[in-house]
Amino acid sequence: MALIVTLVVIALLLAIPIGIYNRLVAGRNGYKNAFAQIDVQLTRRYDLIPNLVETAKGYLAHERTTLEAVIAARNSAFAGLKSAAADPGNAAAIQGLASADGALGGALGRLLAVVESYPDLKGSQTMSQLMEELTSTENRVSYARQAYNDAVLAYNNSCEVFPNTLLAGMFAFTPGTMLQIESAEKRAAPQVKFG
Repeated sequence: MALIVTLVVIALLLAIPIGIYNRLVAGRNGYKNAFAQIDVQLTRRYDLIPNLVETAKGYLAHERTTLEAVIAARNSAFAGLKSAAADPGNAAAIQGLASADGALGGALGRLLAVVESYPDLKGSQTMSQLMEELTSTENRVSYARQAYNDAVLAYNNSCEVFPNTLLAGMFAFTPGTMLQIESAEKRAAPQVKFG
């Protein structure tokens, strides 16, 4: 009887840390998967931008600086996305992506403000379709960011509660980084108005 009790106690002492470790791994994998969804949506967004700029080029020949700024911001954000996608656990990469994506949002906002002053461009069916796609993608990006931040929060909470924090420290489970845009101006999705 004493042997059975001893085996049960040993089994429990092994099962608890194993369970905690597995939940930490599942949490880390969960937020990395959530970041992969952001990657998909941001890639879609970045793929739309050259088409948008190309469509606007014919109408905005003298707005070349604005168009070049959008392309430069898009390329910077795309590079930031690839860096963050390679290691979603790297806080510097996530912050770099947030900064580059915020700059892209500002450049797109300036482009859209210029587009507003060109009725022929606003009335273009191609431009309308691209803007609709961009708006839809912005909504998807927002949802994916929220899901990612929720997954990071759950993982970080799991790492910080006792006794999980003991195992998290022993096995180098580092906190995830939320994906946040720095300012309220950068948080705003570009406003699309036709008509």
